[in-house]
Amino acid sequence: MVDGVSQLPPRGTARRPGGAAPGPAAGGRPGPVATRPSAAARGADRLRLVDIAGRARVSEATVSRVLNGRPGVADSTRERVIAALGVLGQERSGRSHDPPAPHGPTAPHGPVPPSGAPAEPARQIPPARPPGLIGLVTPELTNPVFPAFAQAVEQLLAGHGYTPLLCTQLPGGATEDELVEQLVEREVDGIVFLSGLHADTSADPARYAALAARGVPYVLINGYNERVSAPFVSADDHAAVRMAVGHLAELGHRRIGLATGPQRYVPSRRKREGFLDAAVGLLGLAWREAEELVCTTLYGVEGGQVAAGALLGLGCTGIVCGSDLMALGVVRAARERGLDVPGDLSVVGYDDSRLIAFTDPPLTTVRQPVHAMAAAAVGALLEEIGGGAVQRTEYVFQPELVVRGSTAAVRTGRSSRTTGTTRTTHR
Repeated sequence: MVDGVSQLPPRGTARRPGGAAPGPAAGGRPGPVATRPSAAARGADRLRLVDIAGRARVSEATVSRVLNGRPGVADSTRERVIAALGVLGQERSGRSHDPPAPHGPTAPHGPVPPSGAPAEPARQIPPARPPGLIGLVTPELTNPVFPAFAQAVEQLLAGHGYTPLLCTQLPGGATEDELVEQLVEREVDGIVFLSGLHADTSADPARYAALAARGVPYVLINGYNERVSAPFVSADDHAAVRMAVGHLAELGHRRIGLATGPQRYVPSRRKREGFLDAAVGLLGLAWREAEELVCTTLYGVEGGQVAAGALLGLGCTGIVCGSDLMALGVVRAARERGLDVPGDLSVVGYDDSRLIAFTDPPLTTVRQPVHAMAAAAVGALLEEIGGGAVQRTEYVFQPELVVRGSTAAVRTGRSSRTTGTTRTTHR
């Protein structure tokens, strides 16, 4: 990995996921080799990709795929690109003042030199670029849900013949903008952003408009900004917290708190809004009282510990968390105070990472539909790469409450009040 970007193999070879050596691609297809450019590509030497893309109303990456005979482009889109190339070629020819080509025999790369004159060396044809490079920009991988998303996206891309380039933002390492520059330099066909700056309301969204202007398609997972024109894929954070609060309310809990992340992030804001709506609508609390039960802290185990101290001090018997790691921090803090989970305190996480079912106690959590979200993101990106029309809106996926061993009926003996319905899975 170089500056957060997985090391790219030499041009002309493709590194497949899993570290497979260069050779025949999946499905028996031979790997990329040096070939003579297609006739369309040679005819486009003097035309800029941006001109052809503008005429055909597609991205520059799509034009490149058509000119180099690569798959993944709809027939109608391919015809538009070829038509645009022909129109622009005729316009350029009409304005050209180049001298006529010399008469006489010609060689594949130019006129035959006079007898006795030294022949010019044949022009070296550059090796073909590895097909289907797509960047995946993620936060640091300490939260298990991020590797889960990365694996799902990479598997889907590999299934379509693309090579994913994983770019991870490390503390003190390359920024998202720097990683994007490295990917653009490597001529990726598109980029998937996972929980990036698009989810940060304090970040300037102009960076994404600039990326689109460079002809690079992209899709954004978990986070939304109405000033960015792109496909977004998100879990319904509002509904997730309402599910969790409803579950605890059905178990008899009335003093329920929320531990979530910084409010500049869109998912954190939505979780807070969902909690306040549920506290008022399901628990009958006043808005101001509900706001006092929200603890904003850092995502992670340590943040969960801090939130638990504050919310336990307010008499909470149930705590809903913005991530599974925060929930584990709450469990740790409760045990440090001599409390039993779930006997004295019920805890609900969020994400449902792969190992959460094996914690002590097994964690009740709200599951993000990782694979469905990844499939939607990859599908939208490949559709745009292929020149298809993609809705530039937010695709919102419903989460699922998974009930395990970290929640139980409140010990006060108060009767449970059923205030709503939730879709649950008991494990």
